[in-house]
Amino acid sequence: MYYPEETVEEVRMRSDIVDVVSGYVKLQKKGSNYFGLCPFHNEKSPSFSVSPQKQMYYCFGCGAGGNAITFVMEYESLPFPDALKLLADRAGVKLPEVEYTKEERAKADKRSVLLEINKLAANYFYYQLHQPQGRNGYEYFQKRKLTEETIRRFGLGYSNKTSSDLYQYLRSKGYSDQILKESGLVTIEERGTYDKFWNRVMFPIMDVNSRVVGFGGRVMGDGEPKYLNSPETLVFDKSRNLYGLNYARTSREKCFLVCEGYMDVIALHQAGFTNAVASLGTAFTPRHAVLLKRYTGQVVLTYDSDGAGVKAALRAIPILKEVGISTKVLDMKPYKDPDEFIKNLGADAFRERIEKAKNSFLFEIDVLKRDYQFEDPEQKTQFYNAAARKLLEFEEALERDNYIQAVAREHMIPYEDLRRLVNRLGSMPEEVRRAAKERQALANREERQNQRKKEKDDGSKRAQRLLLTWLIERQELIEKVEGIIKPEDFTEPLYRQVAQMVFEAYSRGEINPGEILNHFIQDEEQSRQVAGLFHARLEESLGNEEQKKAFSDVVYRVKKNSLDYASRNASDIGELQRIIQAQAELSKITIRI
Repeated sequence: MYYPEETVEEVRMRSDIVDVVSGYVKLQKKGSNYFGLCPFHNEKSPSFSVSPQKQMYYCFGCGAGGNAITFVMEYESLPFPDALKLLADRAGVKLPEVEYTKEERAKADKRSVLLEINKLAANYFYYQLHQPQGRNGYEYFQKRKLTEETIRRFGLGYSNKTSSDLYQYLRSKGYSDQILKESGLVTIEERGTYDKFWNRVMFPIMDVNSRVVGFGGRVMGDGEPKYLNSPETLVFDKSRNLYGLNYARTSREKCFLVCEGYMDVIALHQAGFTNAVASLGTAFTPRHAVLLKRYTGQVVLTYDSDGAGVKAALRAIPILKEVGISTKVLDMKPYKDPDEFIKNLGADAFRERIEKAKNSFLFEIDVLKRDYQFEDPEQKTQFYNAAARKLLEFEEALERDNYIQAVAREHMIPYEDLRRLVNRLGSMPEEVRRAAKERQALANREERQNQRKKEKDDGSKRAQRLLLTWLIERQELIEKVEGIIKPEDFTEPLYRQVAQMVFEAYSRGEINPGEILNHFIQDEEQSRQVAGLFHARLEESLGNEEQKKAFSDVVYRVKKNSLDYASRNASDIGELQRIIQAQAELSKITIRI
């Protein structure tokens, strides 16, 4: 979808960043900027900065950054056109009729076709469920005590035992093999064509607007895998969808119930708990948490009470905490899952369990306790120490003391003894430092390994980033490197693109960070990187000779990398000779500041 650049810039210019962000985040002015708690990750000390001068925001904690448009996109989980329209309406800007590039039109058309195919497939599966060949599937849902109204509400269906009847049906509707293959519903190979799903009860997966974007299927009988999900397609991304969210988002309950599977969600909705959702055959992810944050600030985890369910809860708790969602964990014992619990004890008893759901931190302590034998005094002491160390996660003394009281009460530990133990461990900076250092070293090693795979020359990339940030923050330096550094010397494509804009803007007499960021709005990762360039904390003031030398060294490294890159890609001997001459003269470069 395409809007003219001048239209996007008009909306941005008429959407003051402070006004927009303060509608979502409480801001306090400090110096020339405003600060508040970041809405994109959980924090207690404000590291979220809003700059009226640059018309940008940036979080020094998590790296989120951008202009007014990207803020609305990220906070409201909206695509670019919808965020632009929201701000345009707010600012009183009339948007022109939408224009598409050829590629965007083709992509939009394909999305529409895939959604049509999914809708047809959902109707087909629903129809098959109510035919004689679908009796096994229908009886399965009856055994699970689902009503006809629930089956209709969730569009439940059945895929036949024959291996290609859906394919034949969709072909009869005029769809090509290529688009059917891209839908994820059909597998087309040299040895034949067959349906992705067969002999399964079917669960259509809907997005928040109730459009069918994919499917889940449970096999009838002993086949494998037991549950099968659609592959990711142009319209289906598991990490950006939650099963049941299209209904749960309109629930008036104060929290969301996060379950493990389709049947848990369906059973809970049938029992009146319309605030239930589940991840789609994958582990709970940060993107799921961000999606939930849009609709609620409280979650109750209703995972199965077996070992796998406990592990899933332990993985989800820190993810939810990171985005600032208050989390509790439901105890369903002696039953395994919500469906089984409600069938045996009823909806009222389940609601009582929700009211008594356990604080997520206390749940973690309970799970921690299972690793120790309390009959053994040594292991008992080890548990006390482990609990005390975990209590040190709370940085604020008052909050930590509240949890010390709660842990002491629940596990029958004398409060004063536990408090002294926590304080003693907290006052052991060497031990804490050593443990933190080891953890950090491990994380750094993993990061370095990952980084080496992604970047062959990280040093040159850092130099380019640092130089570009210097030129942005100290615009007078652009004149100092004139004739030495050009945008083409930035070999990283993103940095070269930004450098080109910065140099051109400087030649016109004004560098506008917010306007430059408009060009990267629709790529989340690029948008963050560019915002980081405009908000880097530079300690190098270039106020002494050592700092001036550091700047000259960075210029040298960027220029050398540029020439080395050019020499490797020279097209003829004449060009190579010119590059070699430039390399020989590189040492003569002097920059006066």
